[in-house]
This record gives sequence, C-alpha cells and structure tokens, in this order.
Amino acid sequence: MHRRITVFTLQVLRNPPIIPSQKNPFYSQFIPFARGANELASFRFFSFSPVHRRVPDPDDPANLMKEDGVSVCSQMWIENFREPDRLVSNLTSYLRRFELWVLAYQKICADEIGSYVPRSSITRSALDDLLALRNAVLDNRFKWGARLDFFIKSPKDKTDYESLSKRKIKAILTTTQPASFQDKLVQEVLFMILEPIYEARFSHKSFAFRPGRNAHTVLRVIRRNFAGYLWYIKGDLSVILDGLKVGLVISALMRDVRDKKIIDLIKLALVTPVITSPVDGEEKKKKKKRKYQKKKVLAEDEPKPDPYWLETFFGFAPEEAEKLPSWGHCGILSPLLANICLDELDRWMEGKIKDFYCPSKSDVIWNSPEGEAEQGNTSWPEFVPTSGPDKTRKMDYTLWRSYLIGIRGPRADAATLRKQLIEFCDQKYMIKLDNDSLPIEHITKGIMFLDHVLCRRVVYPTLRYTATGGKIISEKGVGTLLSVTASLKQCIKQFRKLNFLKGDREPDPQPCFRMFHATQAHTNAQMNKFLSTMVEWYRYADNRKKVVNFCSYIIRGSLAKLYAAKYKLRSRAKVYKIGARNLSRPLKERKGQSPEYQNLLRMGLAESIDGLQYTRMSLIPEADYTPFPSNWKPDHEKALIEYIRLDDPKTLEEQRSCICEQGLVSPQDYISMLVWNYKRNAIVMDQLSLVKSAINSTKGDHENYDTEIKDEEVSEEGLHASQI
Repeated sequence: MHRRITVFTLQVLRNPPIIPSQKNPFYSQFIPFARGANELASFRFFSFSPVHRRVPDPDDPANLMKEDGVSVCSQMWIENFREPDRLVSNLTSYLRRFELWVLAYQKICADEIGSYVPRSSITRSALDDLLALRNAVLDNRFKWGARLDFFIKSPKDKTDYESLSKRKIKAILTTTQPASFQDKLVQEVLFMILEPIYEARFSHKSFAFRPGRNAHTVLRVIRRNFAGYLWYIKGDLSVILDGLKVGLVISALMRDVRDKKIIDLIKLALVTPVITSPVDGEEKKKKKKRKYQKKKVLAEDEPKPDPYWLETFFGFAPEEAEKLPSWGHCGILSPLLANICLDELDRWMEGKIKDFYCPSKSDVIWNSPEGEAEQGNTSWPEFVPTSGPDKTRKMDYTLWRSYLIGIRGPRADAATLRKQLIEFCDQKYMIKLDNDSLPIEHITKGIMFLDHVLCRRVVYPTLRYTATGGKIISEKGVGTLLSVTASLKQCIKQFRKLNFLKGDREPDPQPCFRMFHATQAHTNAQMNKFLSTMVEWYRYADNRKKVVNFCSYIIRGSLAKLYAAKYKLRSRAKVYKIGARNLSRPLKERKGQSPEYQNLLRMGLAESIDGLQYTRMSLIPEADYTPFPSNWKPDHEKALIEYIRLDDPKTLEEQRSCICEQGLVSPQDYISMLVWNYKRNAIVMDQLSLVKSAINSTKGDHENYDTEIKDEEVSEEGLHASQI
C-alpha cells in the first residue's frame, strides 16, 4: 500500500493541476490539497510513514505454492520439446519446486485412497510433512526403503510405530513390505521431471511404457509396415533388462542429464538392497478349514476393489504385458530407465534399417530411394509382390516389451543381422545372447506377437495393362497379404487359466461360481462389460467376429451352468428355455415363463434385465481396417508441436505475409497496423521511463522502504509478447 501512496504523492507534486479548485463541487472532499488550506494536514499526508511489511516465512508451505503443479509440468514439456537435443544440467531447481511435490502427493493419494484430493483439502500437517520430505531430499538426508522412520505417511496409515512390540517391529524389518508412501512420492517427483526430457528424445519405433502408445498402436504399425517381410526375429527384452548393471543404467542416464543430485538419488535407489522374505518351497501349507467370513465393509477412505469383469480381463493380458521391469527402489521409474537404456538399441536398429534398404524399380510398393515415401499402402487390401528376380531388400523394427524385426530378403541377411545384434548387446549391455534366444522364423509358420498371429495369405490377382499398339494384356500375378489374426489357442489357454472351461479339443464351459451370490441383473451386467472389453481388445484382428463369438459362447455357457445350479434347473436347456438365449428373463421362481411378467414388463411395471451381448455373430462388429498414417504421433505430442509452432514469432510473420499475399488484408491496412503497434509501444515505453525516473528520484528519501513496483512494471519482453 505504501508503494502506491508514494507514487501517487510524487504525481501530485509534479502535476499540481490535478488539485481541484473551489468551483468544483467536490472541493470540500479535497480540503487538505486545496491552495491556502491547512498546511499541517498536507504535511501530515505527505509525510506518511508506511508500516514495514512482514517478511514471508520461507518455511511456510502456503508461500511456496506460487503456481499450479500442472502448469509447471506443462512448461517442462514445452521446453524439452522445443529443444529436444540440449544437455540438461540444472534439474535441482525443479526438485525444489514445492508445486511438483504437492501434485505428486495428489496423484499418490488418488492411488492410495481411490479418490482425488484437491489442493485446498490437503491439511496443514500434511503440507508440513511434505515440505520436510522435500528438504530431506535436497539435504541428502532421505533414505530409500525406510520401514519405521518416515517424514510423511499415507493418509490411511494410522499405525503408531513408536508403540509397536518387538515382534511386530522384527516382522516389519525382515519381511517383504510394499513400497512406503514417501518412496512413492519421491519416485513420482523424479518421474515428472525426467519423463518430458526423454519423451522428446525417444525413437518413434519404441512403444513400450510410453504415454499415448499401447498394444493396439503396435498392431496397427505391424499391419501397415510389416507386409511383405519373409523372415522375423523376435527377442525377449526381459533377458536384457534383468541382466543390466547399475553402472550401465547410470551411464545411459548421464548421456542427457548431468544433474548430480538427480543422478545420486537414482543411483542410491538402484544400489539400496530390497528386503524380501525368504521363500521356502519345501514347506507345504496345511489345509485349514474355511471359516465363515463376514461381509467386509469398506472404510470411507478405502478404495473399492476392482470389479469382477476387470479382474477377468486382466487375466487375458498377453505374455508381453506381464514383463514389467522393477529395479531396486525405483518403482515407477523402472520402465522409464529401461526405455533410456534401450534407446541405444533403437538408434542402432534405425541405422541398420537405412543401411539395409535396397530399392528395386520393379517393385510396385517400395521403389523410392529413401525408403520412407512409399508408392502405396502396404496394408490391407493392397498386396506386396513377392515374385521376380529383382526384389526390394527392406527391414523394419518395432518394440513393445519385446522387440520384433521383419526382414525382406534371403535368410542369410537375417542370420547376419542376428550375429550383429548379439555383438551389439555384448558390447553395450555386457549380456551374452545366443541363437536360441533370437530365433529366426518364416512368415508361413505364423509369428506370435501380443496374442495375435502374423501370417501370410498368398493371392493371385489379375493384372491388366495396355501394351504397345493398344492391345490389352491380362496376366496372373502373385502377391501376399499380411494377416493379423487373434490366436484362438491362446484365448482357450487364458479361459482355462481363469477356470471358465476345461478341455482342449472340445472346450466345455464351467460354471462361474464367483458370481453365485450376485443377482442375475448384476451378473449379466458384469459379463457384458467383460465382453465389450474383449470386443475392443480384438478390434484389429482379422478374425474379430470369430474369436468374440467364441468368447460369448464360453461366457453364456458358464452363466447358464451357474444359473442351473443356483435356481435348481438341472440343465442349460431349461435355463435357455426360461431365460431366453441372452438370459434376459428372470430365472428366480421361473418368472420368465409367466404371462403376468410379460404383461408387467410391457407396461413398465417390472424391472428388466439386460441380456448378454453378442449372442449372434451378426451382432459382432467387423475388424477395424482404418488406415494408419506413416508419420503418426500421439495426441499430446501433436498438441505440443502445434503450440511450439504457433508460439514462434516466425510463424506469426509467415501468417501475416500469407494473408497479405492472398489479398485478405490490403497493404495499406497492414502498414497502418504496424504503425499503430509502433505508436502504442512508444507510449508504453514513455510511461515506463517516467515511472522508473520517479522511483529513482525518491530513492534518497525512502532508502529503508521497498519502492519496487513489480505489479505495475512492464518489461520489454512482456511488451514484445503483448505485441504478438
């Protein structure tokens, strides 16, 4: 307040005409300023001595939250995507930002208690503990894997560790325990700092553990880019990731990040041993009689367990999805560190792809010298010719928790590449691989990847062209189509693992006793959600209708057996007779057969039961053959690149010149707009210089006061931004 009064007093002294005259009706309100008025009042007003402001407490968490954590993260993403190749050396400044710690606390609390915690709902004690954790990390007092001494605890952890008995303390210190709440917080903060740095650097052929990319993205890339490849090399990444040493991980991290505190934190997380319980396989657990368990009532802050349909779908996860790296106390940092280490393999493969490419003029698809701009789409329904003495030699590569290499050429080329890959892994990762871990398979045998089979269909299209003299010639050609089909054998295996069926040749559905105590409406709703998820999972499979129809048959048969046992109907035939084909009629007390129920249902007086979906093959949607763009990027990267492009002053100037060239704005209007901007800038600069000179002139009289006016000052950079 005193800064505003000081400036206002200076303006009054320099501009006396602003003092109202006696003719002014508001003269009585400004008596202290009128000429000839009481000089003592004027002296008291101008000799106003402001009270010193209270210095903000640096230990107060409220004073440290100047911005929103999401805006800080967004700025980090923009900076790294604007300059993706720069060497990062100062990340401790982001580690000090308390907004990131608050955002990490909100995310971890959402996982712990199952609901989002707004920033205004965080208690003062939690903020103080969070600040203590941040200071401990900055002062090198934080230790990974603490069991009893915590800086901050989970909101649902009510344990008093000081009053625990020795037996419980020993059990905590010697048995396997989940990661502590404070470890997850530090992992989340480090992840938010490092992820934007490396996401701007990773290869576009890597899809594992990255935002905006999933298994469907990999299947679409394979459908588009891997058509016409004869030989395939499939490798397991777990062999590489499990054998990596700490020194190799740190050296890969230090290629782009040179912040000592961040490096030391991650190195300490990798080196600190994880305490696990000894597993004794010889001791057999005695079978205990199953006691009656009361129905569990969840607490207010306790997250709800996953519904049954979601647990069932998680059981269908492919083998590649189960390979999740976990290194030391890194937690969610482990997948990111794995991608950082595998980035060298991605870059090496990209170089091999360029060196291996040898185009052929006789090829319809691949005849460009660069190998990137293709003449046609290699996916369905076009074909890639395989006949002819002069074939194109080409190779491609993709990575999603296991890498897949496709080669178009002789098998000797595939064997040479495998030998070079083994040498590269030996030199870079110090891991000995053999030929058995990198098998070379032909496309005719079928390549299993993500529970889908990659195979080849041979087609014989008729090629018609006009020869010399206008004669139309028809010839039989030979081509191949890449077929991506869902593995029915793998689907049966997953159903058997979930106890939905037994037998291989003639699968027999088994009753789903997990839903025995649920109502018919709830059971049908759960299975409908499961079937909808399965339809989405097999979205890009050529045999989508067939495999979803099989899943629907198994689920429907399992529920029919369950209802037959629950309502004592003895057979599935009676269940279908009463409850209809889709089990939409009530089976309790055989209401589905009564005409009264049909009348009540017609009048809307009875509750309807949703029947099972996809009971007929005609109801199942077709496979999705939407073309996949060659330069595909996830939505968040598109938004970042577009924002950076629009934020560039050159883009604005190009748009202005383009508008003038197209005649949308006349040159006179364009010149007048520039003149107006120049005049406005000159006026603002004059005002800025006047304020600065006023502040400099009052420094002698107010040496002990804070006379900076940060809110009113306009910087030249802000002026340039406002002009844009």
